[in-house]
Amino acid sequence: MSTTHDRPITIETRTELDDVLAGEERVLVMVRTEGCTICQSMEPILDNVARATEARVVVFNPKRDLDAVAAFDVRSVPTFLLFAAGELVDRRADGFVPTADLVAFVEGE
Repeated sequence: MSTTHDRPITIETRTELDDVLAGEERVLVMVRTEGCTICQSMEPILDNVARATEARVVVFNPKRDLDAVAAFDVRSVPTFLLFAAGELVDRRADGFVPTADLVAFVEGE
């Protein structure tokens, strides 16, 4: 059964991320840091994606869990990680992404 989530959630640890991944079919994660202006400008876009897709949208600030940065090979922020059935299936790390492009990314178009 799919559930519609109309707002992103914010997490800070890999354990929290694993819990979300275990309970959702499709998850878009934006890895961000404090003070990242592009990340801040993406927040309204993430709201749009959360409303437009069936995916669970997550904002992940891994400042307390730097091992997650290495585990997912995050080299810049924002990095978008797309998970399906708990597995990482795609990634983007190209800065600001317009709503339509991010929705297409989430929906595999």
